[in-house]
Amino acid sequence: MPDLTSSLFWIAVLQIIAIDIMLGGDNAVVIALACRKLPPALRNKGIFWGVVGAIGLRVIMIFFALQLLALPYLKIVGALLLLWIGIKLLLPEHDESHGNIDGGTTLMAAIKTIIVADAVMSLDNVIAVAGASHGSMVLVTFGILVSIPIVVWGSKIVLTLMDRFPMVITLGAALLGWIAGGMLLTDPAMPPSVAASIPYANYLFAATGALLVVAVGKWLASHRAPVKAFELSSESVEPKN
Repeated sequence: MPDLTSSLFWIAVLQIIAIDIMLGGDNAVVIALACRKLPPALRNKGIFWGVVGAIGLRVIMIFFALQLLALPYLKIVGALLLLWIGIKLLLPEHDESHGNIDGGTTLMAAIKTIIVADAVMSLDNVIAVAGASHGSMVLVTFGILVSIPIVVWGSKIVLTLMDRFPMVITLGAALLGWIAGGMLLTDPAMPPSVAASIPYANYLFAATGALLVVAVGKWLASHRAPVKAFELSSESVEPKN
């Protein structure tokens, strides 16, 4: 049982909440699309049970992820995936990811749509939360339960903040890199002498991960933007038949 008076516990909880907000902003959109065809009297039920089912499935997925991360080399793989997720967070989005989500005409159809869509979209979330929880299911469950109302009811506010203050996205990406750096150092395959021989190894690895994500993400974003601008200008001058 984790020490609820420990500052490390609450730091980990705040990290999990931040991850859920940064990577779970699409959840409210999914819920709205899945329930849009329901009669008004059933929409609240669809939202409630869809969210309950999505939470339960996500906790189960994270539980299995925690077991897998206890095996040698899998934390290294998870950390590399988390680095890429952080980098992707900084890249501009050019596609509509919600166009294939159909609204259910029945309560069960809407609930099923929410659960399935959330499971598919939450793989990055699962990896990140597993890394931030340090193997504690209490942390996982508590962090997700606290963040759910923020994600569902506060996602519009968070998305507005992201649009108005790009630094929020950069900080979120850096957080993922920070967690990834820590995961690399704690993999069972990593020789204990590495941490022992490097002063403040945990902070050094974590900070390196955060800086790597931001540097690579910003570099890729700066190179992708001119290409996109060129594509748009080409489309605008293309003759119409």
